[in-house]
Amino acid sequence: MKKHIFFSAILISYLLSLISTSAFAQEETIDAKANAILQSLDKKTKTYKTIKAEFTLTIYGKDGKPGDAQTGTIWINGAKYKLDLKNQTIFCDSSTTWTYLKDANEVQINNVDPNSDKGSLSPSTIFTVYEKGFKSHFEKEETTNNVTTEEVDLYPKHPEKEKYHTIKLFIDKAKNQVTEVKIMMKDGTTQLYMIDKFTPNSAMPLSDFTFDPKSYPGVDVEDLRQ
Repeated sequence: MKKHIFFSAILISYLLSLISTSAFAQEETIDAKANAILQSLDKKTKTYKTIKAEFTLTIYGKDGKPGDAQTGTIWINGAKYKLDLKNQTIFCDSSTTWTYLKDANEVQINNVDPNSDKGSLSPSTIFTVYEKGFKSHFEKEETTNNVTTEEVDLYPKHPEKEKYHTIKLFIDKAKNQVTEVKIMMKDGTTQLYMIDKFTPNSAMPLSDFTFDPKSYPGVDVEDLRQ
């Protein structure tokens, strides 16, 4: 019997989409201020060969009350990524995805959807979420504890296809880096991703992005590829 994989597709999509915007900006942006911020962010992000990000995810209910926070780490190298969460680790070499369920000692293998980068959120595009399929709007600039943050709101061009209606990017103006992402869901809940540590250009062997069953004695392999 197939087990369901419980993880946030939005999280994976978001964490892979914060890395590029030039093509999208002129065609899909709503205002010049948002365009300028995203173009600058894109220019800097494109200089990174790899990205490692440690984050904290908090989901707020319809009543605005936060649930338990969970931490995670993502490693990104182009279209390849590894996402480590409390109960699972996801490996992707750009063509195959392995989802390892820690409690069950089980790995589920799937092909990567070839259309996953066409305006949708995915872990490999988490730092370039704004690149395709969104309109953007500059919301505000705030300074707290001598740190100036710019907020840019993203709206999907085809909202009927998404479970969310708005993505809010919070960007450290001085560092030109995303520090926080807030995803507003249609069901009234909110997913908040705080980037706790951002490390670009660290060494990442290609073997980091594939699942090696020898490292998981007794693992149950469920190949769902067609």
